[in-house]
Amino acid sequence: MTASLRIPALRGAPLLVLALALAACKAPPQQQMPPPEVGVVTVQPQSVPLQRELAGRLAPFRSSDVRARVSGVLQKRVYQEGSDVKEGQLLFQIDPAPLQAALSSAQASLASAEASYANARVSANRARQLAPQKFVSKSDLDNAEAAERSAAAAVQQAKANVTAARINLGYASVTAPISGRAGKQQVTEGALVGTGDATLLTTIDQIDPLYVNFSVGASELERLRNASNVSLAGKGQATVSVVLGDGSVYPQPGTVDFADTVVDPSTGAVSLRARVANPEHKLMPGSFVTLKATLGEQQGAFLVPQAAIQRDAASAYAMVVGKDGTVARKNVTISEAGNGQWLVSSGLAAGDQVVVTGLQAIGMAQQMSGGKPVKAKTTPWKPEAAPAGAPAAAATQH
Repeated sequence: MTASLRIPALRGAPLLVLALALAACKAPPQQQMPPPEVGVVTVQPQSVPLQRELAGRLAPFRSSDVRARVSGVLQKRVYQEGSDVKEGQLLFQIDPAPLQAALSSAQASLASAEASYANARVSANRARQLAPQKFVSKSDLDNAEAAERSAAAAVQQAKANVTAARINLGYASVTAPISGRAGKQQVTEGALVGTGDATLLTTIDQIDPLYVNFSVGASELERLRNASNVSLAGKGQATVSVVLGDGSVYPQPGTVDFADTVVDPSTGAVSLRARVANPEHKLMPGSFVTLKATLGEQQGAFLVPQAAIQRDAASAYAMVVGKDGTVARKNVTISEAGNGQWLVSSGLAAGDQVVVTGLQAIGMAQQMSGGKPVKAKTTPWKPEAAPAGAPAAAATQH
């Protein structure tokens, strides 16, 4: 009886194993994650402007102190303070009466000297005529000729005194030495000016064009000169753009017209100067401004969207997709940013597909792969539409 009961049980065991095997075959297999989709740009080396953002200060193109050149009482101011004046325009009037009197006195002295000279010349001529007949001695002839020469010299001196007096009288009318904007009056009417020193009356600044003074570190210039992929601009070719207080760029670019030949020992920098047109007088002398200076051209550089560059403790780097779709890290050297892009001077090669979007997905895929290489599906990255008037990124797209 017992044996007959066990036989059916043993016969059912293979059926159970077969059912379990079939059930296992029907279980869904573990799915693999699809490669992350990333947006890439294909970069190519290009020549880009070598730009530096620097601090500068505006200065007048020409500045002239207007001073009293003769002593006298200031009678009146003729110009409007803060107005534009022309070269030769009357600015101040100093009392001319004493100077006119001095001129009249000098003219009278000249007339007296000329009369004395006429008399001396007559005496000398008479002595020269009588000397051959021995009617006058040689000594008397010499004295007569000496008196003639002295009288002639006195006439020349008197003429010079008249000229000086006439010049001083002209100085009573103080005129603008240059065209520009006249500043505040420094001395009020009724004050005695020009005694002991040349009293400052006002200052005229020529503010169109303007100078922009700035400096560049000597070590930076030396590095740029020695760089094989950098061409520094020649004289009159380097340009600057002035950035206004609201962040906008002044529409008139400037040209560097002077670079010092020595290094300032106190700052370790070389002084430079640019000339900027200022027809509407928007820029004010003395103001500190930010400059974007274009010092030359850099060859073999790459422009990469800023979102593509990452940093860690080691260096800046970019994620690059190879021809087989494998993602790899490349350490890069970046030198500057502008218009939403980094300028990469080393670390990339022509044709590299640099990842711009999808970096987080790549990071997650690398974590799940346990450090194994990760492949990605690339699509061309396109920058977002820039607002009207704003510059768009210029990287080469895939």
